[in-house]
Amino acid sequence: MNITFRQLRLFLALADTGSVSAAAKAMHVTQPTASMQLKEVSQSVGLPLYEVVSKKIYLTDVGKELAATARAVAQAWDGFEQNVDAIKGLSRGKLRVAVVSTAKYFMPRLVGSFCTKHPAIDVSLEILNRDGVVQRLRDNLDDLYIMSRPPVDMDLGDEVFMPNPLVLIAPNADPLVKRKSVPLHELAQRRFILRETGSGTRMVGDQFFKKMKFRPDIRLELGSNEAVKESVAGGLGLGVISRHALHGLKKEHGVSVIDVEDFPLPSAWHIVHPSSKKLSPLALAFKQHLLKEVTRRQWNLV
Repeated sequence: MNITFRQLRLFLALADTGSVSAAAKAMHVTQPTASMQLKEVSQSVGLPLYEVVSKKIYLTDVGKELAATARAVAQAWDGFEQNVDAIKGLSRGKLRVAVVSTAKYFMPRLVGSFCTKHPAIDVSLEILNRDGVVQRLRDNLDDLYIMSRPPVDMDLGDEVFMPNPLVLIAPNADPLVKRKSVPLHELAQRRFILRETGSGTRMVGDQFFKKMKFRPDIRLELGSNEAVKESVAGGLGLGVISRHALHGLKKEHGVSVIDVEDFPLPSAWHIVHPSSKKLSPLALAFKQHLLKEVTRRQWNLV
């Protein structure tokens, strides 16, 4: 096969964007040029790499394998460039980080302080639900991943870097707000607003309730912290939420943390990556930055 490195990057852009025009834009070429180059790649391989159905592009099995190979080649080359840059001084490169949605309350500040130190560095920050981040982790799409419940079926490099306590919230006017050490069993008749099944917050909460043999009466399962807070503020029930979603406060936007026995629930934020993945100098620098910044800022969340 005679495929150039640039053609591999173009095909990878096609796999990532699902569009010839978007891939062309990403690679700064015209769409006709991109179409011609992709045709040459398919001809060189000798098998169909993708098909178009209702104007959408779907990779064939061979195409998926080529995309994975192209990604590995691109990551290896990026690592080489960063190694060279590290020798010269960390002055350029692109860092890819995927974080679960609750981390959006603190990660932009940490990314911002890193970019201030390294202004020529480009950072791609993907904010998704846990399932989305885990899928990106399985596909090895990013340098680092931030989540509270790493998958247990993967061999991972894993380092805890910050607490993520989970609290119970109620509307500000709820009588529970003024009470101390409310026994969990007293909440048996209350309705609950919880995060969606599969989220890190929900997994920790479900594990705790099962251990305590407590079955919450679930009124709503919602896909965002904002939706949980608004629903609780509207009087629809009590909510379990990360204290980060309250910006570390005990009271915010119509809801207050209530003092229930055994709460806050212990949880933590993890920095993870496939254990077989050799971190680039840029990824290593960012990881160290996270650890140092969290210690320096001393977020009081417990």
